[in-house]
Amino acid sequence: MAYPIIPYNPILKERARQLRQNMTPGEIKLWQHLKGKQLLGYDFDRQRPIDHFIVDFYCKQLMLALEIDGSSHDGAAAQARDQRRQARLEALGVRMLRFQEAKVRRDVEAVVEAIRVWILACPEHSPPGRG
Repeated sequence: MAYPIIPYNPILKERARQLRQNMTPGEIKLWQHLKGKQLLGYDFDRQRPIDHFIVDFYCKQLMLALEIDGSSHDGAAAQARDQRRQARLEALGVRMLRFQEAKVRRDVEAVVEAIRVWILACPEHSPPGRG
């Protein structure tokens, strides 16, 4: 099955590579549960360029981006920037789930379960390879 391809700014490719090499502790913990199609057989990429942005994790089959928000997202300006960014990505058809870095570090299993519940409730959900 072909999935929609969302173009990205090629300048972001090197920055995404740097971010993969310098993941936060929460991103590292969550990646341990996402890599290798561990979550319901879905393939997630980490630090994926989409449009003019880089999302923490992305599943193209579900058009689902996962964002892990650390303390740099706490300020009013950062939250406004996040809202504009999310609105742009959603306009491209990307769905977003956001989690706090502290929550992921403290209880990654609950975060993984929340993602699993979202996927199973998604109307487009069908197991990979059978859609």
